[in-house]
Amino acid sequence: MSIWVTVLLFLLGLLLIVKGGDWFLDGAVWIAEATGVPRFIIGATIVSLATTLPELTVSVTGVLQKQVDLAVGNAVGSVTANIGLILGISVLCIPSVVSRKQFNLKAVLMVTGAALLTVLCRGGVLPFLPSLLLFAVFAVYLGSNIVDARAGMQESRSDRPARRTTSYRQMVMKLGMFVIGIAAIVIGSRLLIDYGSELAMLLGVPSSIIGVTMVAIGTSLPELVTTLTAIAKKEASMSVGNIIGANVIDLTMILPICSAVSDGRLTIGSQTTTLDLPICLTLCCIAVIPPLVKGKFYRWQGVVMLGLYAVYIVMLVR
Repeated sequence: MSIWVTVLLFLLGLLLIVKGGDWFLDGAVWIAEATGVPRFIIGATIVSLATTLPELTVSVTGVLQKQVDLAVGNAVGSVTANIGLILGISVLCIPSVVSRKQFNLKAVLMVTGAALLTVLCRGGVLPFLPSLLLFAVFAVYLGSNIVDARAGMQESRSDRPARRTTSYRQMVMKLGMFVIGIAAIVIGSRLLIDYGSELAMLLGVPSSIIGVTMVAIGTSLPELVTTLTAIAKKEASMSVGNIIGANVIDLTMILPICSAVSDGRLTIGSQTTTLDLPICLTLCCIAVIPPLVKGKFYRWQGVVMLGLYAVYIVMLVR
């Protein structure tokens, strides 16, 4: 394939995710307003589940195609990119106050998932049965979101008993924007991953490094696009909820599924156990400890997270 065709497809992917992110976030905000569910919860559930589809698809496909290093590197690298790069940018731009009632448990579950994964993978293998502990964390996360969503809807009904009804046409249009937006993001991300990875492989970059850099950042593009769009639209809660939710899903659902489809024993490379997972866990702690203690994010956190992520990338490519 011509280099120019590759570049054009790469740019098409970029256009799709930018426009798709705009439609997707508009649809998500409308869902929050129409249902009364807090924006943080919408970000942590519907938005994060949708934006995690690329990571799940790439990791499972990688295992089935015997590219285990790429699959594992993608899942762990996506969390690292989500926090070090995407949440770092978000916090640097908008150091928002968090609702401890909505944030604390989910933040603890994210760190618990990262710590559990680090311990379970220590021997170079992720067995399926022990990985069910990660599924348990995911189940607690889903249950917490359901409880918070119900509470938010009840508060909304009591606070706004005369809320304006939505026309059928508007509902179809907003939900259509949401679906088309995520479809555009997923397709655009796929184009960026495929052709970006192809260029990297032609340059002789190892698959494990491609997994935690090119593919991980590529599959994190939905979160990045959603975050940048949220920053532009002053929707910080949606952004943080999306990132926390996507990370919990990446850490507690994707690799256990990969372990199941790899006959119950997912091989974990030495780079993942000695570098990728420790950096991931460190970034998770830097991200959540200040808001857990003080109830807000600080700009210095964004600087530290971006700096540590930059150091991590330098360590990978040196």
